[in-house]
Formats: sequence, C-alpha cells, structure tokens
Amino acid sequence: MKIATEPPKTPGLSVSEAQACILGKIIPLDAEEVGLGEALGRALAEEVCANRDLPPYDVSAMDGYATRAADIGEAPKTLQIIEDIKAGDTPRFSLQPGQCARIMTGAPLPPGADTIVRLEDTRPLEHDKVEFPIPVKPGTDIRQRGESMREGEVVLQPGEEITPGTIGVLATVKRAKVKVVRKPRVAILSNGDELEALDEPFDPRKIPDSNSYALMAQTQALGIEPILLGIARDNPEELASFLRQGLEYDVLLISGGTSVGVHDHVRPTLAALGVTIHFWRVEMRPGHPVAFGTSDHALVFCLPGNPVSSMVCFEQLVLPALRRLMGHRRLFRRAIPVRLAKAVKTKQGRAEFVRATLSRDASGAYVATPAASQSSGNILSMTHADVLLVAPGRHNALNMDETAQAQLLESAIWQSTPDTELDGGFLL
Repeated sequence: MKIATEPPKTPGLSVSEAQACILGKIIPLDAEEVGLGEALGRALAEEVCANRDLPPYDVSAMDGYATRAADIGEAPKTLQIIEDIKAGDTPRFSLQPGQCARIMTGAPLPPGADTIVRLEDTRPLEHDKVEFPIPVKPGTDIRQRGESMREGEVVLQPGEEITPGTIGVLATVKRAKVKVVRKPRVAILSNGDELEALDEPFDPRKIPDSNSYALMAQTQALGIEPILLGIARDNPEELASFLRQGLEYDVLLISGGTSVGVHDHVRPTLAALGVTIHFWRVEMRPGHPVAFGTSDHALVFCLPGNPVSSMVCFEQLVLPALRRLMGHRRLFRRAIPVRLAKAVKTKQGRAEFVRATLSRDASGAYVATPAASQSSGNILSMTHADVLLVAPGRHNALNMDETAQAQLLESAIWQSTPDTELDGGFLL
C-alpha cells in the first residue's frame, strides 16, 4: 500500500472552529419507528399533535365543592349538597340556586357551577349541608377544557429529546410507537504496539488499553452501544485492515497513532483509504494532536493516545457530533460559573480544559478545586472530576477567586445530600 507523506505543519484550529467544521459536515441520520418503551433519550423525528382536548371538559383542580359564586355572595352562606362527583363520573344534576356538589380533584364540573371551594375552606353541617365562611370568585380552582392541550395542536416538535415528561405526553396522545432518529453505529479502535488488551496476559512492560473502554463508556452514556474493534499494531497493513472494518460504521473513533512520530501511521493510512482529513491539530490542552476526517459515509475522529486527552477530545468534539447525528438540538455540555479555589497556570493561545471538583461556599455559590495533577496520562483525575474548567487561552493563568466557566461532567448531575434551602440558586 502506498502511504501518503506527512503534510506540512500548519497551525491548529481553535476549539470553536473545529466544532463548527465537524458539525458543518453532519446531518441527522434517518428515522426509525420504536415502541414507547424504547424511546427514552432519543430525538423525535416527527411532529406530534394532540388527539383530544385535555382536560376534555372543565374539571376541579381541588377536592372541595362545586358552587355558583353568586350563591355564596357575602359569606357566610349555607348550601345544600345534591351529589358527590368523583373523577370519571358524569354529573347527574345541574346546580340550582342554593345548591352545591361535593367534588374530587379531576372530576367534571356539574352544569351551573362556576367555581370550586376547597374542602379546607368550608365547614360541614348536618343533613347534607355545608357552610361557606368566606367569599369566593368565579373560576377559582377550575381547570378549563383544553387548558393543557387542544385537539390538533402541535405538542412536540422534531428534534426534541424524549425525556420522562415527553414519554408522558406521548402516552397522553396515545402514541404507542413514535418516529425517532436512529442511533449511529460507532466503532472504536486503539492503535499502538505498546498496548495490552484487557484479555491479554499481564505484561509490566505494556500499557493497558484503557482508552477503548473509556470511549466506550462515554459513547454508552449517550445511549449508543459501540463496537470495540480491538488493537491495531504499528503496522500499516494491519492498521489498514482494521480501518477498513471501522469505515463500514457511521462513526469511527481511533485512539493513538495520530501524532508526528515515524510509527504514527493512522492519518496517512486513512488518506490512502480515501478518507479526507479536514483538520489536524486543535489549539486545546489536553488534546492538541486530534484529527477529523470523512469518507463517503463515515465520520472519523483520530484522538490522542493519552487517556485524558482522548476523553477531553470526546467531550469537546465527538459528543456534539454524535448528538447532532442522533437529531438532538442541544449538543453541548451545560456550563456554569464557578469561583476558583486556587490559581491555575495555563498556556496562552490554547484553550485549556482543567479537571476540577465542585463544592459550595457559605453563600451557596459553586467553588471549583482543580485536580492536583493535570497530566494527560492521569486517568484518575477524570474519575474524580465533576467539571472541566474552561480557560480560553487569553492569559497565562486563572487566578484564585476568579470566576470561570465550568462544563458539567456526568458525575456532576448527582450530589450526596439534598438541597434544603431552595432559594433560587443553581441546583445540580
């Protein structure tokens, strides 16, 4: 096989430019129909309309009494109870002057009623009578017909992520099946003679292949089950065989072999297989030697071999691409403002992603403490990280007590204790 020569060294793209380049090459995948039980986390591929008014009639929002507000007038007033109405019942009588109906939450209002008086705002008397000690206004505690949705109204749009609440809406409109964007088929390949596979005998001279499994888990967290192709050794012919397999998938993630060493064969081998490399190098740390390319039907990400670099590149470049393929509108991790517990040295000109843990100060504001080691080979620092602090690269440091932006990682959506003071602050 003829291998392309090393291209001349050129400056890398910014992270934003790299993201724009990738997303500009992607359109969502085709749609498929799935059962409601399989739809969670997927992106809708169709418009969904209400099939009825909801509620289908005026209903009570409280347990209490359906009344005519004019009958109570200047309280206190005593009215006669003419029936009990439960949710699902059909009222038997129309209210006449001096009458009321005992009613449960969700039950339909009887004809003539124009307000609900809560049970706790009344005083029961003998002989099916009840006293209303305070005045009421028409329309109180009534859910109007069609208040939640109207028949024919669009209630869900294509691209919306299907959450538990969305599942509830789909069930409400009787959608046992729904069209969603299909999941991409993702293959993961590691490269390097130095790697030791998980099922190989222990060799103290080897480096365990953690990248395949970390990338696998990051992909699974998006609801995608990737295929692990294994380890391609530093041999162009063997590597080409693995790459041909990987290029049959929608997305190929390759870890290692993308730098400028004499045994880094990934990029030239991809080029020989017809993959167009759109960029190589991104001005970010960790993760500078990252490349992105496309074949006729595959997206190819060449990620660094260092474990943290590989995972950070996934977060910044691969994750939004996969979510775009899956039809989602929200592509990026949420970022929040944090105060720095200590200064962080950075390199001007490159965006840096600093692993950090979160805590709260006395005021309830979030405080980020950078990990002691920011080595791109220290996978433990990713294990304990709640966020990636973003240092834009305009300066050589982020100072102690300075406010910075932090991207929330998977671990940051949980906390060990509940918030007891719900005072409007940001809650994880």
